[in-house]
Amino acid sequence: MLDYRLVEAVAAVIREGGFERAARVLHLTQSAVSQRVKALEDQLGTVLVVRATPARATDEGRRLLAHCDKVGLLETDLAAALRPEGASDFPDASDDPHIPHIPWTTLSVAVNADSLATWFPDAVAPFLRTERALLDLSVDDQERTHLLLRDGHVAAAVSTRAAAVQGCRCLPLGRVDYLCLAAPEFAAQWFPAGLTEAALCRAPAVIFNRADEVHHQFLHGLLPTAASFDRIAPSLPLHYIPSSERFVDVVVQGLAYGMIPLPQARHHLSDGRLVNLAPGRAVPIRLFWHCWGLRTRLLDALTHHVVSHAHQVLAQE
Repeated sequence: MLDYRLVEAVAAVIREGGFERAARVLHLTQSAVSQRVKALEDQLGTVLVVRATPARATDEGRRLLAHCDKVGLLETDLAAALRPEGASDFPDASDDPHIPHIPWTTLSVAVNADSLATWFPDAVAPFLRTERALLDLSVDDQERTHLLLRDGHVAAAVSTRAAAVQGCRCLPLGRVDYLCLAAPEFAAQWFPAGLTEAALCRAPAVIFNRADEVHHQFLHGLLPTAASFDRIAPSLPLHYIPSSERFVDVVVQGLAYGMIPLPQARHHLSDGRLVNLAPGRAVPIRLFWHCWGLRTRLLDALTHHVVSHAHQVLAQE
């Protein structure tokens, strides 16, 4: 049987990225946290935390962290089942000393930046209003978020991966269309004859980061051959702007062209601040919700809200 005081110390060090921060969160001395981590490592016969800056989990530590989070969700279900009928999830609003304190439960979720900037906050808002839950969001490219789930860092993820991660559920969310857009004056200056190879090699583009493949997917579909893309790819002038909101600002201000999801672009297109450089050539990105296969009330409720809202606001096929 694991001593969960020790497990809690390991989880805090991993989440907070260090022993000092973990000590503040747990209201312990740094020495006490270090002793608890070492005690659990000795008990299990394996290293759980890489002592670095920041501290990080070993493979065994990630598995322990995922186990700890799952136990936490199961305990939340048990606490809810044992509460008196009709008791509120938010008893702290009452001054009645006989009403027990109900702890908050943290759910770690990985989400891509564009979803976070558009539909995801509205999806989780009803869940956060009615559940005693806190979100710990990790933001990564939609092609990589499932890796955080696979490695035990999060309980759920918005991803482009269609196949379920081992031990997890996978539910379709819908499709987001990315459009190649620019400010009208930028289009007139840099693409007077359209998206020719010569113009693409001269005009500055903006992409999110070096893991962002949407721009390259667009060019692969636009150019006549793969050889054409290979020829111009090294010459593409690129800004890297890892913020969905600032990304759009750069395009609206006429500093670059770029691939923008339709939900973010719609009002800029309607008021003429942006134009579509390639009508009919959207890049469809299909999103999926991945979460642990463990069925708990809180994770099921979050899944219900995310999936149902996505089905309302994202394109469905």
